[in-house]
Amino acid sequence: MTERYIKWRTPWLGREFEMLAFGNGGGLPLILFPTSFGHYYQNKDFGLVASLSGYIDACRATIYCPDAIDLESFYNKSIHPADRMRTHNTYENVIVRDVFDLARRECNCHRVAVCGASLGAYHAANIAFRHPDAVSHLISLSGSLDISSFFDGYHDDNIYFNSPFEYLPNTPDPWKYNHMGIILGTGEWDNTRHESCRLSEILNSKGVKHWLDHGKWRGHDWNYWRDMLPQYLSVL
Repeated sequence: MTERYIKWRTPWLGREFEMLAFGNGGGLPLILFPTSFGHYYQNKDFGLVASLSGYIDACRATIYCPDAIDLESFYNKSIHPADRMRTHNTYENVIVRDVFDLARRECNCHRVAVCGASLGAYHAANIAFRHPDAVSHLISLSGSLDISSFFDGYHDDNIYFNSPFEYLPNTPDPWKYNHMGIILGTGEWDNTRHESCRLSEILNSKGVKHWLDHGKWRGHDWNYWRDMLPQYLSVL
């Protein structure tokens, strides 16, 4: 696989930001987020990128692995909960303004696909539902989608509008998600399966098309995700 290391200074964070890209800008642009405490090289190190090598080598997909700043936002107990979410919003701007723009330009398309495992699936899902015009596909692998525990009981509008379990049930225009190919992958041994099922119930209540893949003998770990993601790309 062609591997590229990309670093730039982003105005949204006021510092340098890092990312790995795999492929030469052909096929589906897939933004692949790391899990909790992970960085831009995590999905490579744990073999998730390698599981897609056939798609990358055949120019059917280009994979972009951006860094994460969860330690500065959600897990940062040294700042107020409101500031944790404001910090998260700066990260969303990096993804939507910088990473999406690069991926669309390189792959010559209008929309990108987003994917992640565990907390990375939260980032993928929240960005997809907040920016549906920019996203063609959403793949959630054992999604850890409930962020309420990060804010010590504090709540404000900013947290509400970044919590899919809160804003999706009240969305007045669910039709805007129907162009997306949405896959929610979980399994009987997945300790966050109830969150994938909860999201599926909300989408069903809104008439949003999706596939809840609740597999047997499947848990919350990399070996399962390495099997799931290539299968989902073959479906999409």
